[in-house]
Amino acid sequence: MAFGWIDEQAEARRRAGLLRTLRPRPADSPLLDLASNDYLGLARHPEVVEGAAGAARTWGGGATGSRLVTGTTELHARLETELAEFCGFEAALVLSSGYAANLAAVTALGPHGSLIVSDAGNHASLIDGCRLARGTTQVVGHADPEAVAKALAAHQGEAIALSDTVFSVDGDAAPLSLLAGACREHGAGLVVDDAHGLGVLGEGGRGAVHAAELAGAGDVVATATLSKSLGSQGGVVLGRARVIGHLVNTARTFIFDTGLAPAAAGAALAALRLLRREPERPARVRAVAAELHARLTAEGLAAVRPDAAVVSVRAPSPDAAVRWAADCRAEGLSVGCFRPPSVPDGVSRLRLTARADLSEADIERAVRVVTAVRPC
Repeated sequence: MAFGWIDEQAEARRRAGLLRTLRPRPADSPLLDLASNDYLGLARHPEVVEGAAGAARTWGGGATGSRLVTGTTELHARLETELAEFCGFEAALVLSSGYAANLAAVTALGPHGSLIVSDAGNHASLIDGCRLARGTTQVVGHADPEAVAKALAAHQGEAIALSDTVFSVDGDAAPLSLLAGACREHGAGLVVDDAHGLGVLGEGGRGAVHAAELAGAGDVVATATLSKSLGSQGGVVLGRARVIGHLVNTARTFIFDTGLAPAAAGAALAALRLLRREPERPARVRAVAAELHARLTAEGLAAVRPDAAVVSVRAPSPDAAVRWAADCRAEGLSVGCFRPPSVPDGVSRLRLTARADLSEADIERAVRVVTAVRPC
């Protein structure tokens, strides 16, 4: 029977406790949300919502074509200019998702004959970028600049090192300055995904790359998503103008994809301007994450100290993690549940995401629920 193997794999996933299902949420969910990536609490902010609605009224429901045909509006150009200026880069290129941005950057900057040195903890989009790139990929240990330097030293020719700035599983930060040093010692470029740093780290939320004083450097390229701190959708690649020009001409997820919908561009631009006006939001989200970590560990839970907004709490098994998350939901709290293959070390986790708009009462409630229903 055609696709008969699908049923076998589904049964194997069920036995291993790894079966995933969709769970549509209502618009007015009563759950306290510590599962989304809406770090700054902007997805439903009136200005951001109006930014989306106004853009849709002006430009229509869709971009109507690829960016190189009809999909680039004046709104896209304004968003790119303001993102580049805010993050400290010369130029920016907006794509339809953060995933597409990472595929674009890695494939365009890892051509045939080049070496791509990739952190073992990198996001799936970076991993897929390596698989699609024509260069040779070497995976090195997590957050290990010495391993990166060793890999680069053994290669003759073009090379890039590839890393998240803040890793999505445990929320730990990459040693960006040391990685940049290793790359510069061997004439390699550094490409980093700042999805979890933009809006959370750096001066006024300008990101981890800006905080490390690497923004705008000719040998550094950053990507980010517009779907986390900016509460919208889409992705961006940031770098020197010549790098962005190269992507415009070579990155297939840019050339052949329909442009980002105007509503998403309008929402992201409104959120960016609101962030510039309220630079205290990033400090608040970091404070909430630190408080969650302190209270959870005080209760005896194995929570990883957060470097940004993600607080990871280890579970004894995939099944236990699923039950734990379900029990939290039954008590009115939504948390993330990470299991293999989403976790590179095979250890299942609850993943709590701090938000700048959480109150002290929200924090207390979240800790109380997670603690009360923890696996025995």
